[in-house]
Amino acid sequence: MAQSEIRYLTPQSHADNKKKKYCRFKRSGIKYIDYKDPEFLKKFLNEQGKILPRRITGTSLKFQRRVAQAVKRARHLALLPYVTDLMK
Repeated sequence: MAQSEIRYLTPQSHADNKKKKYCRFKRSGIKYIDYKDPEFLKKFLNEQGKILPRRITGTSLKFQRRVAQAVKRARHLALLPYVTDLMK
Protein backbone atom coordinates (compact mmCIF):
# COMPACT_ATOMS: atom_id res chain seq x y z
CA MET A 1 0.00 0.00 0.00
CA ALA A 2 1.27 3.43 -0.87
CA GLN A 3 1.57 6.11 1.79
CA SER A 4 -1.18 8.22 0.21
CA GLU A 5 -3.73 5.38 0.36
CA ILE A 6 -3.85 5.12 4.15
CA ARG A 7 -7.40 5.33 5.44
CA TYR A 8 -8.29 6.16 9.01
CA LEU A 9 -11.04 4.41 10.95
CA THR A 10 -11.56 7.41 13.21
CA PRO A 11 -12.10 10.89 11.79
CA GLN A 12 -9.11 13.17 11.86
CA SER A 13 -9.19 15.94 14.40
CA HIS A 14 -10.36 19.32 13.22
CA ALA A 15 -8.49 21.32 15.85
CA ASP A 16 -7.28 23.79 13.24
CA ASN A 17 -10.82 24.64 12.12
CA LYS A 18 -12.10 25.63 15.57
CA LYS A 19 -12.74 29.28 16.26
CA LYS A 20 -10.34 30.98 18.60
CA LYS A 21 -11.87 31.74 21.97
CA TYR A 22 -11.85 35.34 23.04
CA CYS A 23 -12.60 37.25 26.19
CA ARG A 24 -15.86 39.11 25.58
CA PHE A 25 -14.96 41.65 28.27
CA LYS A 26 -11.67 42.64 26.66
CA ARG A 27 -13.22 42.77 23.20
CA SER A 28 -16.16 44.92 24.35
CA GLY A 29 -14.11 47.10 26.69
CA ILE A 30 -16.15 46.18 29.79
CA LYS A 31 -14.35 47.25 32.96
CA TYR A 32 -16.92 46.46 35.66
CA ILE A 33 -19.14 43.39 36.03
CA ASP A 34 -22.36 44.34 37.78
CA TYR A 35 -23.55 41.76 40.29
CA LYS A 36 -27.04 43.33 40.26
CA ASP A 37 -27.67 42.17 36.67
CA PRO A 38 -28.69 38.50 36.99
CA GLU A 39 -29.70 38.12 33.33
CA PHE A 40 -26.14 38.88 32.21
CA LEU A 41 -24.63 36.63 34.87
CA LYS A 42 -26.84 33.70 33.78
CA LYS A 43 -24.73 33.45 30.63
CA PHE A 44 -21.89 32.18 32.82
CA LEU A 45 -23.96 29.54 34.63
CA ASN A 46 -25.06 26.09 33.51
CA GLU A 47 -28.51 24.55 34.02
CA GLN A 48 -27.73 23.53 37.60
CA GLY A 49 -26.52 27.00 38.53
CA LYS A 50 -22.80 26.20 38.55
CA ILE A 51 -20.28 28.70 37.22
CA LEU A 52 -18.94 27.68 33.81
CA PRO A 53 -15.14 27.30 33.58
CA ARG A 54 -12.83 29.50 31.52
CA ARG A 55 -12.11 26.82 28.98
CA ILE A 56 -15.76 26.81 27.93
CA THR A 57 -16.58 30.52 28.06
CA GLY A 58 -13.22 31.77 26.80
CA THR A 59 -13.07 34.42 29.50
CA SER A 60 -9.63 35.61 30.62
CA LEU A 61 -8.40 34.78 34.11
CA LYS A 62 -8.82 38.35 35.35
CA PHE A 63 -12.44 38.59 34.29
CA GLN A 64 -13.27 35.00 35.28
CA ARG A 65 -12.38 35.93 38.85
CA ARG A 66 -14.60 39.01 38.61
CA VAL A 67 -17.47 36.98 37.16
CA ALA A 68 -17.16 34.41 39.96
CA GLN A 69 -17.18 37.16 42.59
CA ALA A 70 -20.21 38.83 40.99
CA VAL A 71 -22.12 35.53 40.83
CA LYS A 72 -21.35 34.82 44.48
CA ARG A 73 -22.54 38.29 45.49
CA ALA A 74 -25.74 37.87 43.45
CA ARG A 75 -26.37 34.51 45.10
CA HIS A 76 -25.90 36.05 48.53
CA LEU A 77 -28.51 38.71 47.73
CA ALA A 78 -30.87 36.01 46.34
CA LEU A 79 -30.72 37.43 42.80
CA LEU A 80 -29.40 34.06 41.58
CA PRO A 81 -30.07 30.61 43.05
CA TYR A 82 -27.31 28.53 44.60
CA VAL A 83 -28.77 25.30 43.20
CA THR A 84 -31.60 24.63 40.76
CA ASP A 85 -32.99 21.86 38.57
CA LEU A 86 -33.46 23.79 35.33
CA MET A 87 -32.50 27.44 35.25
CA LYS A 88 -32.57 28.15 31.53
